[in-house]
Amino acid sequence: MSFKTVQTKINAIIRISRPVNVIITFISIIIAAVICSAGGLATGKIIITALSGGIAAAAGNIINDYYDIEIDKINRPDRPLVSKILTPGEAVFFFTVFSFLSIVLSFFVNFTAFIIDISALALLFIYSFKLKRTVLFGNITVAFLTGLAFIYGGVAVDNLQFAIIPAAFAFLINLIREIVKDMEDLEGDKAAGICSFPYLYGFKRSKQVITVFSILLIIATFIPFIYKFYRIEYFIIVMAIVNPVIVYSLKLLFNNDTKKNLNKISLMLKLDMLFGLIAIYLGK
Repeated sequence: MSFKTVQTKINAIIRISRPVNVIITFISIIIAAVICSAGGLATGKIIITALSGGIAAAAGNIINDYYDIEIDKINRPDRPLVSKILTPGEAVFFFTVFSFLSIVLSFFVNFTAFIIDISALALLFIYSFKLKRTVLFGNITVAFLTGLAFIYGGVAVDNLQFAIIPAAFAFLINLIREIVKDMEDLEGDKAAGICSFPYLYGFKRSKQVITVFSILLIIATFIPFIYKFYRIEYFIIVMAIVNPVIVYSLKLLFNNDTKKNLNKISLMLKLDMLFGLIAIYLGK
């Protein structure tokens, strides 16, 4: 195998792992650990936890692409497995390797982290294999796993209860984003026979559900400040950035149904979650 071929394979492994999502998971766990820490930070332990979570996210992305080959032929024809840069067998191999590395790292955190990591990896596999093709259950699973990253960070510093608010925020905003992504992927889902919410109930009803969840999320952002869990810095960022982005996303959602517009909304919501985490961190 030539150097160029090896380099191409490495680039494909990086792409199929979705490094942006991996980095977001890594940072989310670190921020969660910092937020939940009641005293001095065990930096090494936190980094190990974040690495474990990031590698688990990479494993989940790989197995997701493995089961989505037929869908991606329509929705994302440039993906490594569709373009045959990687083989399905190689994808399974790297999913196994990444899962093993993640579990080994979690073992060095604590027993709770070890159990959470194994459970999350199992859920990632079940999601890709089955749950993704069910109405809303797949969306809820992804949102739950995103929120679980913050629970994981709390476990790293032995302060689980402080992770509940950022986990709930991450769950709600990602549930909204998952439905938007299903709208974006409708054509491929139809071809693959996936019964997503937009496929079964249409865009109009999907927009209504997204609006309801968005309103609930905006209302929920006030609660930590009202009950003085977080300081004024949290409230300022939420009011100046987080909630306006949610409202603007809704405006865009009702503007048009093009894939480009839906992809833009999905990206905005992903970035908005980061601003939400910054708000929580600064308001701690």
